[in-house]
Amino acid sequence: MSDPFLEAPHHALAERVRAFAAEHLQAALDERDPIGRTRELARALGEAGLLAAAIPPPAGEMDLRSLCAVREALAWHSSLADTAFAMQGLGTYPISLAGDPSQRERWLPAVLAGGTLAAFAVTEPDAGSDLSRVATRAERSGAEWRLSGTKTLISNGGIAGVYTVLARTSGDPGGPGLSMFVVEGGAPGLSSRALAPIAPHPLAELEFRAAPARLLGDEGRGLRIALATLDTFRPSVGAAACGLAARALAEALAHVRTREQFGGPLAEQQGVQMALADMEVDLRAARLLVREAAWTRDTGAERITREGAAAKLYATEMAQRVVDRALQLHGGRGVLLGTPVERLYREVRSLRIYEGASEIQKLILARALLQDDAGRA
Repeated sequence: MSDPFLEAPHHALAERVRAFAAEHLQAALDERDPIGRTRELARALGEAGLLAAAIPPPAGEMDLRSLCAVREALAWHSSLADTAFAMQGLGTYPISLAGDPSQRERWLPAVLAGGTLAAFAVTEPDAGSDLSRVATRAERSGAEWRLSGTKTLISNGGIAGVYTVLARTSGDPGGPGLSMFVVEGGAPGLSSRALAPIAPHPLAELEFRAAPARLLGDEGRGLRIALATLDTFRPSVGAAACGLAARALAEALAHVRTREQFGGPLAEQQGVQMALADMEVDLRAARLLVREAAWTRDTGAERITREGAAAKLYATEMAQRVVDRALQLHGGRGVLLGTPVERLYREVRSLRIYEGASEIQKLILARALLQDDAGRA
């Protein structure tokens, strides 16, 4: 699909990902050993030079259209590969954004090469959509800080070599006083408990017991760093949703062309054709929202809060609809374990929740409309 937002380098990058996928990605393997596969995929992505699209160079800017191009192409083949790629960027973006030169030199090259996994640890049992409720505490200890508290639903939790962690340096939960820290994997006082999501990927609860940490940026600016990170990466969640939806549409097309019912292929039935048309229009609209948001950032906008919220909201809700229709068109075969649409059905669900649930994106958009009359023609 052509559009006014992508340039030749972005199309070329997507082609590189497709070539990478042909050599490295077998979705069936993802289900058997998600932890081992995540490590393997991160190394392969690093060796192929693709992680550069997720991790900006020192003092450089993120090319958000490249990030989105890679995520859409990877998600078409393997949701686990997409997650492995995205977490390398999400987990280190606070370091890129606020780290000092020594912190950037310590962590970014190792993550860029794929030998070290990264994680972004902000969510807590009582702090999900409302990050002001973060209760993990940071106490100063000489040149270092010590973190104590619990984080949950952390991708790459327990296997990451570096964590960026939002913690409280002053005040009580519900108020200001949050700062961002970097914690080394395996640090004393850091432990993990594995969780089991419906679509297997490394997910864990983390426990910090006076774990050593280094401050990122200025004390008290952690929430700003966390929100800037989410603003940047939200459109790429929409891109991953587009990849899943595009795969679901391809699977549906292949099925209805060959499945014979009522004297002919399903593809000849008008109701099936209407469902396919709805899926295609939904996908096209979502891609344009995602790419517009990324283009807006790449062409100089400091913040894309509204554009990113719209892109993530529409694309992830769209992907849920498209995958559901694809499974419905497969009939009973669609719910059998191991079929592509069954796997897609499990994988797509979390996209409407992580990095800001759909309801939160609606609140962001509504507040923007009320503040600046953004809907006026």
